[in-house]
Amino acid sequence: MTAGDDRPGVLYPVGLPLLDRRVVVVGGGQVAHRRVAGLLDAGARVTVVSPELTTALEARAAAGAMTWVRRRYEAGDLDGAWYAVAATGDPAVDSAVAAEADRSRLFCARVDDRAESNPWTSPAGRPGDLVAAEAGGVVGGATRADAGARTGCVVLVGGGPGDPGLITVRGHQAVTQADVVVADHLGPQSLLASLPPEVEVIDASKLPRGRSMAQEQINALLVERALAGKRVVRLKGGDPFVFGRGMEEVEACMSAGVPVEVVPGVTSAVSVPALAGIPVTHRGLTHEFVVVSGHVPPGHPDSLVDWAAIGRLRGTVVVLMGVETAAAVAGALIAHGRAPDTPVAVVTDGSTPSQRVLRTTLAGLPAAMAEEKIRPPAVWVVGDVVRLTPHLDPLVGHR
Repeated sequence: MTAGDDRPGVLYPVGLPLLDRRVVVVGGGQVAHRRVAGLLDAGARVTVVSPELTTALEARAAAGAMTWVRRRYEAGDLDGAWYAVAATGDPAVDSAVAAEADRSRLFCARVDDRAESNPWTSPAGRPGDLVAAEAGGVVGGATRADAGARTGCVVLVGGGPGDPGLITVRGHQAVTQADVVVADHLGPQSLLASLPPEVEVIDASKLPRGRSMAQEQINALLVERALAGKRVVRLKGGDPFVFGRGMEEVEACMSAGVPVEVVPGVTSAVSVPALAGIPVTHRGLTHEFVVVSGHVPPGHPDSLVDWAAIGRLRGTVVVLMGVETAAAVAGALIAHGRAPDTPVAVVTDGSTPSQRVLRTTLAGLPAAMAEEKIRPPAVWVVGDVVRLTPHLDPLVGHR
């Protein structure tokens, strides 16, 4: 380093392959959330050390996508790691993490102080992606005008089933141009890792029967940031209007006089079965399919589903948000006319590297899901289309 120069010498650009290699992230807040998303997308075995996590990271830990050490950092936590990230926001703790990494000759990204970070990171990428970086951030890509010089707006983006390659071109463009991204855990999380540090990312995840941000709070955040002149992207999984409460967010923006754009997304109701090799329709086999929310069981006073009519259908039934209610839903379909031996496929973590497919029958569904410890997110499909292409399961939907 030369006198008066705070750059760490000349940077040597290099990609870091982390597939199946241990990476330790110390910290569980929003900054750590963004780093973990990119690391998981790179195939790393991520361990997060933190007393608390964002809701989205908690969902990743519960699904087994990463390991959560639920306590503060301790010396030795970096043992066996190939790479580390210090992201607690506490300078003393981040300094201690960086010092342990330095003693171990381990590269450690310290996100609170770039000058003290021995690697300088650029957005995560795959082989073939063109990404350039410098000390100040990303070179190229969409630019952001001064937020105070323009009217704010909200773009409601359907992010697809989770794989960042399945978001639409318009949706991806909106994310790259955002000043604020309000995201849930079912959207393409790795896109968050590609955003410059000045972009505010807000975790608005809703876990089934668990932690969640109230819809009223989400609506208020969208309006507040937009009225402050920010370009706000609400990044949701699937399509925002398919059991996504997207219209409530549109109505909140319109009531406040905030311009709002809707970018449709690839719904998991169709895409997740397709990625498992299951078409929801097939010529000569079924002429209809219906998508049903299973978030409340048949007979529940809040249920708006006519389960008797659904049971009489001959076509395909796709059930979303139906893990905990699977036994009740299967029982209702059988009670209203669907054959007990009707084939069923349950696809979990659709479009992600951890995607798996469980095949069973309607009568055998509850026991099979319990035995396989199926947990959300999962889509299950009922109908003869499930029998068509079981040999495609390992081949479809993995890049």
